[in-house]
Amino acid sequence: MGIQFGSFNGICQTAALVICPLIGSDQGIEPSCYSRNVDIAGTLIFQPSTCFVHIVAILMTGIMIYHIRSKYTAVGRKEIVMFFYLYAIIELLAFFLDSNIIPTANASYPWFAASYTGLVAAAYCCLLINGFVGFQFAEDGTPLSLWLLRISCLAAFGAAFFIAIATFKGYVGFTNSKPLALWIVYILWPLACTVIYIVSQLVLVFRTLEDRWPIGDIIFGTAFFTIAQVLLFAFSATICDAIKHYIDGLFFFTLCMLLSVMMVYKYWDSITREDLEFSVGSKATVWEVRDPLLAGQESDSYGEDIASNYHGAPGSLVGGISGQQLYQQKGYGGRGYPPSSDRY
Repeated sequence: MGIQFGSFNGICQTAALVICPLIGSDQGIEPSCYSRNVDIAGTLIFQPSTCFVHIVAILMTGIMIYHIRSKYTAVGRKEIVMFFYLYAIIELLAFFLDSNIIPTANASYPWFAASYTGLVAAAYCCLLINGFVGFQFAEDGTPLSLWLLRISCLAAFGAAFFIAIATFKGYVGFTNSKPLALWIVYILWPLACTVIYIVSQLVLVFRTLEDRWPIGDIIFGTAFFTIAQVLLFAFSATICDAIKHYIDGLFFFTLCMLLSVMMVYKYWDSITREDLEFSVGSKATVWEVRDPLLAGQESDSYGEDIASNYHGAPGSLVGGISGQQLYQQKGYGGRGYPPSSDRY
């Protein structure tokens, strides 16, 4: 069965999504093929290979967040880092949901699944808004820009969370047998945000930047995102049968999504340059103060090395100069200073 608008039947029969045990019927929709389980200390762990990718994704996201926060003066630093925080939380929550550490039969599972759905919607909303930060509609890093981003992500989270939990529980006219609103939030909204983000970044590169190399990052990120969707929604059961249930399409989906998120970071890093003059805390910025009286050579105002005017006995350790330097060098005035023509 293929993908039908507003229906998760074909999707959940192919891919083991977080929401599949809660929709379609009271028993949910079971995939036709899924990864083998492993028994660890008496606890069945579902999707062990996918859980390993979740852990790697959290570690890699932490590294990317560290590097983003280290670029103190980069454009859009505070805005883009919020996307990676959301992605890290999503991966952490997915680890507990995919692995069955939070069992599907547990009363809390629908609430965690609804939170996961809301976070996914908020992350794509954050990515969408970050796509317009480079156009400077609102100056990046200002309260206007940050609060616009935060309120938009909070609204997306609230709307998606409400739709998800209402669909799972059958509140206010929603039903798990016809999850049209959930389908739009879970499937259509991420796709729309991604397409708008990609188009906006291509426009930004062609109209604003002189360097065309960031287009490669956009192409690779788009390719990984596309491959992830195709492997999950079209070939998950095929992969699972071919590899004897050791892994399924969810493993490759999670891995390719990690690679696409890494390309988002790579693209942002390639189009931003830190102003080292105003950078604080960067180890690459080393300020060196030299005393021309102690140095063997000094630089003139044009950056060219010239011989020092001071010869003879070396200066003292506290930065002073010896009497020979003051009074016994030719061409110095009575107080030990160079003639006025040598001072500038």
